[in-house]
Amino acid sequence: MPETVLYVCTTCRAAEDPPDAPRAGARLLDALRAEIAGRPETDPAAALRVEGVECLSVCKRPCTVAVASPDRWTYVYGDLDPASSARTILDGLGRYAATPDGLVPWRERPEAFRKGVVARIPPFPASSAG
Repeated sequence: MPETVLYVCTTCRAAEDPPDAPRAGARLLDALRAEIAGRPETDPAAALRVEGVECLSVCKRPCTVAVASPDRWTYVYGDLDPASSARTILDGLGRYAATPDGLVPWRERPEAFRKGVVARIPPFPASSAG
């Protein structure tokens, strides 16, 4: 199974975030890491690589994440709650990782993914150099 990477925008700021407090995106990253740590090694989320990134340029829809994997579609999701979305995100990404192309049927996606999708990006094509 190809590696799946979840990028979490750590600079996302919720409207109610105090200027000197950790930003909503950084709190979401911490919540995701804690949720993964509590799952069994057999859970698909245990193999997920989670990385914080400085900005995903979706500032009007915090919190934002992107999921990518070789030969699969890449998705960007926004409007995620830093306090309650970690389990939903990881469950949805388990479904994503189980597909050959990253295309999870609409009805099988968590509601947060159906409502929060910002972009769906096709897989990078294999090199045609020859």
